[in-house]
Amino acid sequence: ADTAADLRTRARVWAARGAGDWVGHVPHLDAALFGTTVGFGTDPVSEEYGARVFAAGDGGHSDYFAPGSLSLANLTRIVLGHTQEVTR
Repeated sequence: ADTAADLRTRARVWAARGAGDWVGHVPHLDAALFGTTVGFGTDPVSEEYGARVFAAGDGGHSDYFAPGSLSLANLTRIVLGHTQEVTR
């Protein structure tokens, strides 16, 4: 989906990226190739995407669920519905 609205859901859409996540260094674009679309598309933490962005800390691509991490704490708050406590 190019935007959160393109997901066609009434659910809140959240996004985050850790400071050490290599995905932040990949160009966010997509291209048609051999009858399919390849690429990452719109950056989900960009304003253009339209998701609610939460803080994910300094972790890398595999650290979002690391015990004690800021991202895991915020994901827990989101799942429990404590969205006012989510750090941005």
